[in-house]
Amino acid sequence: MSKKVLIVGGVAGGASAAARLRRLDEHANIILFEKGPYISFANCGLPYYIGGTIAERERLLVQTPKGMADRFRIDVRIQSEVIAVDPVKRMVQVQSEERGLYEESYDELILSPGARPIIPDLPGKDLPLIHTVRNIPDIDRIKELITSHNNQSSIVIGGGFIGVEMAENLKEAGLAVTLVEGNGQLLAPFDPELAASIAREMEQHGINLLFSERVQGFRSLTQGIGVELAGGRMLTADLVILAIGVTPDTAFLRGSGVALGARGHILVDETLETNIPHIYAAGDAIEVTDYVHGTKTAVPLAGPANKQGRIIADRIAGLPSVYKGTQGSSIIKVFGLTGASTGSNEKTLKRLGVNYQSVIVHPGSHASYYPGASPITLKLLYTPEGKILGAQAVGYDGVDKRIDAIATAIHFGGHISDLAELDLCYAPPYSSAKDPVNMAGYAAENNAAGRVQLFTYDQLDSRKTDQTILLDVRSALEHQNGHIPDSLSIPVDELRERMHELDASKEIWVYCQVGLRGYTAAQILRQHGYQVKNLSGGYKTYRESQYKPVPFSKPDISVPDDSSGTDQRNSGHSSAESKPALQIDNDLNVCGLSCPGPLMQVKQAMDQLAAGQTLRVTASDPGFYEDVKAWAAMSGSELLQLDRGKSGIIEAVIAKQKPSSLPSSDIAAAEPASTMVVFSGDLDKAIASFIIANGAAASGRKVTMFFTFWGLSILRKPQPQKLSKTMLGRMFDLMLPGSSRKLGLSKMNMLGAGPKLIRSIMSGNNVASLEELIQSAAAQGVEMVACQMSMDVMGIRQEELMDGIKIGGVGYYLGAAASANHNLFI
Repeated sequence: MSKKVLIVGGVAGGASAAARLRRLDEHANIILFEKGPYISFANCGLPYYIGGTIAERERLLVQTPKGMADRFRIDVRIQSEVIAVDPVKRMVQVQSEERGLYEESYDELILSPGARPIIPDLPGKDLPLIHTVRNIPDIDRIKELITSHNNQSSIVIGGGFIGVEMAENLKEAGLAVTLVEGNGQLLAPFDPELAASIAREMEQHGINLLFSERVQGFRSLTQGIGVELAGGRMLTADLVILAIGVTPDTAFLRGSGVALGARGHILVDETLETNIPHIYAAGDAIEVTDYVHGTKTAVPLAGPANKQGRIIADRIAGLPSVYKGTQGSSIIKVFGLTGASTGSNEKTLKRLGVNYQSVIVHPGSHASYYPGASPITLKLLYTPEGKILGAQAVGYDGVDKRIDAIATAIHFGGHISDLAELDLCYAPPYSSAKDPVNMAGYAAENNAAGRVQLFTYDQLDSRKTDQTILLDVRSALEHQNGHIPDSLSIPVDELRERMHELDASKEIWVYCQVGLRGYTAAQILRQHGYQVKNLSGGYKTYRESQYKPVPFSKPDISVPDDSSGTDQRNSGHSSAESKPALQIDNDLNVCGLSCPGPLMQVKQAMDQLAAGQTLRVTASDPGFYEDVKAWAAMSGSELLQLDRGKSGIIEAVIAKQKPSSLPSSDIAAAEPASTMVVFSGDLDKAIASFIIANGAAASGRKVTMFFTFWGLSILRKPQPQKLSKTMLGRMFDLMLPGSSRKLGLSKMNMLGAGPKLIRSIMSGNNVASLEELIQSAAAQGVEMVACQMSMDVMGIRQEELMDGIKIGGVGYYLGAAASANHNLFI
């Protein structure tokens, strides 16, 4: 006698179970219920329909009810919601648009209801301009809204996979986009230093990011919608995408006897059967076993759901298939960048109390001498014994196959030595003789075997500065272009001759750009009797770990400034047609080179140019985007153009500094500017400085304030920062005011009573306080620069300064002063 099998829900789990079961059992009576109008669609492709990558809506429809009926003889009932299950009678209750309320019996029941978007209980949550992304009707509404109306701005709430993909595709559709994330990073499966690369890619394509911000409610406006943040700020836009996560759609099972977890997930065993015989479950609604650790978790991904549907069909057909667990392998495209992960990240390992080690490498996607190579950041996590626990990678090419290789190794219980030994395909267009997967294995082996001791960027704060030396072994040019505070510079090629400059009684913490030269330096020092550690991932990883979204200068950050009145939609990130043609005198291709290679070649090429000539540079190293800005500012060159293409290739056009033939009065008239050196840390002089700065900025002048020595106290955050400092740095901390609120007067300080009196008088006369003047200056675009040399001397760290403060040297100030006609020393 044929079995009657009911399937609740289509898409990945339900539809794959139905198709597999029919292939195994031609005689089964299979009925599939779907409460929506579509039974099998590409839900992972929905955002790309918004952005236009998938141009035809029909491409999203994987299978139709008629197609399932014709090919597989499956009774598909759309617009039919199963609202209750009675395991005793083996019946389900169905609310159908066509048939009304009725019951259907079963021999075997497969539950694949999926997960629904979380909608927080906030004021205004039901406003019509708030949308979620789960199915075809959802995406139809969003598509219609952005194509049929003059909508130009959007806010995406949530920085998970759906939120990031929707932000990218709304930007591709021509809308201004702001993404609001409650945590301090995007994409929870990635550790912060890798997630930072993805965030930078979004910012560089024009997406505004707000981290660690909580939404308090929504407000209907005359035009558009307002999003109220916890700090009192309100953003406005033409539509909102809510993508803060999903929750299992299992409310209909409460009271049925089917066991549910604490968060509503269906509990199943390795056969994917629930606690009630003949009832199985698959997809986003179930709790699964973590393949790496054996603990329980939930992983809402399409790949596992398809596999689960197939295994359930096997079990019903009599095959002994089992589901061994989910690794959580996932991947995302963000404009030109790819991010992928598998297994556990550091957050998970710490939560579970697992002892682990990690390495970060930055190899090329393929042979550097073959065109198109670009760096990959690859992080490997493993036990001290060498068992692989997880991996993450970001890059513009070749990320997917490297994480797939490591995912396969994890599945088979792989060891770091297996990665080192893997025999992988090699030809210059596809890889290097030492594949990035091999390189990660080599680095992990060296660490596990004790050939090199590693430290990670997050251990820098706990470094005991009186017992260690932080040593930068990159070139002098790289060190000048940016370095970790409190580090000594000795290039690795000079290390043997200059080793006497190091205190042998202290542990040496070395770093280079990506870790390779640091490893060489560590080996040199170790074999000369030094205790030494190397920074895993190098300065490149450290710099990513310091990432913070660019602060917004406008209160209404989501509305594009279109003073011309023209329609900016569909303009894309970087429209070449809208840019004036630049005269190019020389071209330099440094693709395939990693830092410091690009900068060194840029300097050499610029040295060959005459004043006023231009150099066009093409680079593939992601760090070059920020490096060339700093180098241009440092060298006095003019950065005329800087673009990053979708493939990650960076193009910069730099002009060599040209002596101006105009008299100084003409220069000043062209762009009035003011600069001031703020040397004093006295309250009265600080107030005077910012009154002048605000007045100058209000009159249309470009203002640069350069804070040095005692003036740095004005910029310090009011909250003390927990930082490890040298003895000298701690002495300065005791002597210096902790922030602008602790400044004394140059005269009549009266043991601290004077500043209180001055502040009281200012308040009584409606004069803005120093702190209000600082905020006003920042809002007007006044550039505040802290002197790097003074910070180093006084032991002040960037983390102690207010957000938005630039760090620069005397060259930076002199560059600003050269174009100013108003210079003050206070």
